[in-house]
Amino acid sequence: MNQDQVKEKLLELKSDVEEFSLIFSGKTSKKVNGCYHPTEREIIIHNKNFTDDNSLIYTGIHEFAHHIHFTHSAIPISTKAHTNEFWNTFHHLLFLAEEKGIYVNIFEQNDEFNELTKEIKNNYLVKNGTLVKDLGRLLLKAVELCAKYKIRFEDYVDRGLLLNRNTAKTMMKMFSMDVNPALGYDNMRIATTIKDPEERRNVEEAFIAGETPDMVKAKFQQNNKKKEKDKIDLLQDERKRIERTMKSLSDRLKKVNDLIEEMEVNKNLD
Repeated sequence: MNQDQVKEKLLELKSDVEEFSLIFSGKTSKKVNGCYHPTEREIIIHNKNFTDDNSLIYTGIHEFAHHIHFTHSAIPISTKAHTNEFWNTFHHLLFLAEEKGIYVNIFEQNDEFNELTKEIKNNYLVKNGTLVKDLGRLLLKAVELCAKYKIRFEDYVDRGLLLNRNTAKTMMKMFSMDVNPALGYDNMRIATTIKDPEERRNVEEAFIAGETPDMVKAKFQQNNKKKEKDKIDLLQDERKRIERTMKSLSDRLKKVNDLIEEMEVNKNLD
């Protein structure tokens, strides 16, 4: 696959992007497989690093995600290259590339990977999620016991259990919110940050469906931004209502003042 073919494949994933150049360096690199120069809108791939097209196109998608992230981000653009927004973009491109047959996901195609993934998820991630959720249940019991004997729960966590307070609070939330342990601890922790039960279930379903943590967090952030915009709209409406009320009261006050002035004039004339 040559550089023109790689660029053509990338544009199949997203065509409405700023113009960019893609160049094969013709060299090997021990440091990186590729890089993106935002000022020049230039992707460079060290093509001699690869022995197959699948690995090469993976790097191309990665650098293409940098181009999209840089050219589509709100100003000012973050100086950090690998932000949550970047990983969200990159993972969406990878899933799309798999659907289009541009990239093959070896994790799903290889039997050895499938067996290893099954063992890790079932024997460790799910079991760990179940254990920490049940620990949350016991910690809530500890809260009741501390209240009974009038001692601080934080002190029990600090000195009795030698446990991080925030970790303890998170595990209690996992139990009280009934978060699905199949998500594993880290993704369960993300779910506990969502107060709305329906939205939290949607996040759990997204994880179960195979969306990455970065994709889920990006979606949640977008929902938060929408809610924040809704709050701003509500406040703006409230401001308009107050302004109308103030104008009405001001008009009323003017009429009252005019009546008082008129009555005082008439009184003086009498």
